[in-house]
This record gives sequence, structure tokens and C-alpha cells, in this order.
Amino acid sequence: MAAPHSGLLSGFEAATTPLRRELTAHCYRMLGSWDEAEDAVQETYLRAWRAWDRFEERSTVRTWLHRIAANVALSALKKRAQEPRADLQPYADTSDDLRLALIAGLQTLTPGQRAVLLLRDVLAFPAHEVAEMLGLTTGAVKSSLQRARARIAEVAPRPDDIAEPRSPQARRQLEAYMTAFRTADVSGLAALLRRDASLELVRERQFFDGVAQCLPVLTAAVGEPGEWRMEATVANGQPAAVVHWWGKPAGVAVLDCRTDGIAGIVVFGDPGLVGRFAT
Repeated sequence: MAAPHSGLLSGFEAATTPLRRELTAHCYRMLGSWDEAEDAVQETYLRAWRAWDRFEERSTVRTWLHRIAANVALSALKKRAQEPRADLQPYADTSDDLRLALIAGLQTLTPGQRAVLLLRDVLAFPAHEVAEMLGLTTGAVKSSLQRARARIAEVAPRPDDIAEPRSPQARRQLEAYMTAFRTADVSGLAALLRRDASLELVRERQFFDGVAQCLPVLTAAVGEPGEWRMEATVANGQPAAVVHWWGKPAGVAVLDCRTDGIAGIVVFGDPGLVGRFAT
């Protein structure tokens, strides 16, 4: 097979590379898994490169790439339906529209509803373009969008209740959370939680609802002073901590910080995630 012409390759890279971050975030919203999103984007670029010499610019490169990515993601979801679901993973990004509650809520939509909602409301493609991307009628797009919006509205937190991840309030809550673990201060940890706080251990597939259920689990986890080391970061637009246990990578904890306390803690006990988050 002949080597690709350097001019063709450089033109492809110049046109498509600036869109990689947007495509990765979109595939992450579709799939809920950082690993699967990266695989989907890799497949998207491979398909796009193979077809680049036939790209006739009847649409923008952005629209063309998202059409490919949408169908790659939908194929991945169809395949996944026959297999155990991949665990939700955190994503190293500050965007509010990547909050874990939204990502988890998206996973409750049908794949088609998910694709329509994201292409219309997040990426702002016109309805007729979304219809072309997904092989639907414009009427079907509008109908799916209405149902998807209603479902997501049920799980989305109120904007005025959220403490932005880099706000002084959220930073104080995150720092107090990390200090409580470093010093084994159970009472300090309890003081941070709202009464309706939840705790999710993703790897263990365990969920605890309300401070009365959460505290025994957190108390058992706190251990001894010096057992935990944590560094502040941001994941899914939320305050988060990169976690080490006795000096070894342990995972990432993502906090749902609200104006009146911590409303949720999601613990991703995967040591492999630690290197992905800058501290």
C-alpha cells in the first residue's frame, strides 16, 4: 500500500485535529466511559481518514466528523447491549455539562434519544442536520428530543444550588473533605454532609442514600491518620480528589458540592484513573 501523500495527510490533520477534544467529550457523554470514548474517537478518525479523499465539503468538517462519531457510538452501544455494561468513569474536564448526574442520567435514555439530545442541545446542530446524521426524519428528531429533555430535567440539579468547582465555597468543602481523610476526622467529615447526602462506590456497585447510611461506610473507610493522601483536581466540572492509600494510587473521588454542603460523593476505586488527572 502506498504511503499517504503528505499534503493530503497534513490537510486532514489541520482540519480535524482541533475537533478531537469536542468529539471525545461527545463520545464520553454518549458512552459514559472515558476508555470507550477514546476508542470511539480513534475509530472515528480512522473512518474519516479513509474517506478524506472523497470528502466533497457538502457539509462542514465538524458536521461530517460528528455524523461519523454518532454512528460509531451508536454501534458501540448496540454491541454493549449484548454484554455487561462498562462502569461509569470520571472525565478530566471543567465543563458543567459533563456533571456526573447528567452523564448518569443520559445513560437512562435510549441510545437514539441520547444522540438526538446531545447533537441538538449540547452541540447545537439544527434539527435537519441531526436528522441527516442519524438517518431520521426531522419530526422523529423533534419527538425524541422532547422525551429526552423531559427525562433529563428529572435528574438535573438546579443551577442556583450548585457550587462551581473553583469557587471559594467548593474549594473549602473539598479541602475540608481531604483534611478529614488525612487526619481521620470522622466528626469533621460528618459536618460537611447534607442530611440527604449520597455515597456511591462505583467499582463495588454500592449506593448509600442519606447521611445515616453514608456515615458508617465513611467511618470505616477513614482508618488511621496518614493512611490517605489526596490532591485536589476537577472531574466532570466538579471538585474532586485524586486518592492514594498508603502511598499507592487508589482512584478518584468526585464531590457534588452545593451551597449548603456536600450532597454526594462518587468514589471511583480504579488506580488506573489516577494518572489521568492533573493535580
